[in-house]
Amino acid sequence: MGKYRDSLRIAIFMALSALISSNIFAQVNSKNEEWIQFEEERTDAYKQQIEKYLQNWIIEEYEDRTDNAWNRDYSSIDAFERSVAPNRERWKALLNPPLLRKTGSLKKNPHPYLRDIHAEWMELPLGPVTAEGVLVFPPGASKDNPVPIVIVQHGIGSTPEKTFDIDNENYHAYARELLKSGFAVLAPMNLRSMVRRNYVERLCRLIDTTLPGIELVRMQHLLDVVLEDPRVDANRVGMWGLSLGGMATMFWAPLEPRIKACVVSGWYNHRLTKMAMPDNRYVSFLVVDEEHAFFRGWATEFADYDVTSLICPRPLLVQHGKDDRIAYWPHVVDEFNIAKIHYEKLGIADRIEIDVHEGGHEAIPETAVPFLVRWLKP
Repeated sequence: MGKYRDSLRIAIFMALSALISSNIFAQVNSKNEEWIQFEEERTDAYKQQIEKYLQNWIIEEYEDRTDNAWNRDYSSIDAFERSVAPNRERWKALLNPPLLRKTGSLKKNPHPYLRDIHAEWMELPLGPVTAEGVLVFPPGASKDNPVPIVIVQHGIGSTPEKTFDIDNENYHAYARELLKSGFAVLAPMNLRSMVRRNYVERLCRLIDTTLPGIELVRMQHLLDVVLEDPRVDANRVGMWGLSLGGMATMFWAPLEPRIKACVVSGWYNHRLTKMAMPDNRYVSFLVVDEEHAFFRGWATEFADYDVTSLICPRPLLVQHGKDDRIAYWPHVVDEFNIAKIHYEKLGIADRIEIDVHEGGHEAIPETAVPFLVRWLKP
């Protein structure tokens, strides 16, 4: 009987212990859930404070901030270029291209996939990296008949060869169209894919450079050797890029005076909102996995219409499709109209044009080729 009472006491004790423990656990768990919710709401509120502060600084305060950053003199073209020289130096510091020197001779071989146009694949050693790209001359180019050349830059998901692809819906073989119009084509190879560019850009930031800065130097070295060819007219160099190739055109032309005319397809933007403000009318870089597209100090004074003044007085054509969600097309028009003021004040409004077409993220040879013919083949 005693053993029975002991067993009963033990059973009752264990049952009470379990009940008490479960109540305590429930209380703790309830407090934990309440704490998690409280802390999440507090942190989200803090994030929204910072977000609004930064977005206001980037977008709303941009004009006030840049009033003293730009001191343009429109009294003449020469005076204008002198007046933006300090901004050009700050733009160069933003990209901070490294010093790369040629460490070997240029290698050229017939391109295995572009035999029909007698393309060559070029490789130029620059110490730890190599500058690579496609070079093609139109029929009839010779030292007695030098031709203009266009730097054709592919986008992030593509290759130099795609710009010659007659079946590609984005490029429409615009490099071939240039050849047909008598231009030589230099198509540098840049790093392809968001994943690769994100990865490399992290490394670049550790040493205060940028991937566009590195690729600018690669292109410049290729251009150096190409312009030594007597078949090229070194005074008539253009550049045309689509998407990230449009970015390259916008980024590089301010720092490469040999580029005399530019076409930017599928990139020109209301830059501040594109980078910092989500909107269902376009895809903001802020909400997609493209950290490669963020550069320290970009929004301080370099909206697209201000960068345009570093290309001015050289001719510029902007192309944008109404179905291209890289930007909301009325925003592109607004940005362009501000940029055009630089040209208008200098009396050269005919040098800047916009083609807002009904398509998407694509290059349009029908308007760009005549534009380059006009300015590079007078």
